[in-house]
Amino acid sequence: MNKKISVLIPVVLAVAGLASGLAVKYYLDQDTGPASAPQAQSADTPYTAALNQPRYAFSLPDLENKIHAIKEWDGKVILLNFWATWCPPCRREIPSFIQLQQQYGAQGLQVIGVAIDQKEAVSDYSDGMGINYPVLVGDETALQASSAYGNRFGQLPYSVLIDRKGIVRYIRRGEFTLQDAESRIKDLL
Repeated sequence: MNKKISVLIPVVLAVAGLASGLAVKYYLDQDTGPASAPQAQSADTPYTAALNQPRYAFSLPDLENKIHAIKEWDGKVILLNFWATWCPPCRREIPSFIQLQQQYGAQGLQVIGVAIDQKEAVSDYSDGMGINYPVLVGDETALQASSAYGNRFGQLPYSVLIDRKGIVRYIRRGEFTLQDAESRIKDLL
């Protein structure tokens, strides 16, 4: 009997955690509107506070421990994606980001992945996927950056489009489809 209970408790906790996460995702996962349209800001929607504002400056190490500042990509359209290897929607959207970087990199797009995860797991996953854009890794600093871009609850994936002048033009909470990302990027190139 104790063996059954010791197996059942983690399962119940995992289901409760998943249900809570899905409830938060459902509540938060909404489109913030077109990249070019100004967004109304209110206390009820804190993520919109970052829209039409200058990008948040931060620095994080890449997979080889070289520190990169986001200002290195000034003058480019930046698709900044906060993700983790353990996040299924994050993993689903990465092939689209690889394709977008390949297709629009020469026109000034720079995808930047910010993994909130263990460096070894990120390195293994990145190598296996053939990620063709910079992947930065962090914990507390990455969470602070994500929060500064309006991700108050730490939802993953969380993507931000920044124009060539360094202004945040679009925020996507949840999975970014290839078609949606491409149409929003084209508006900024």
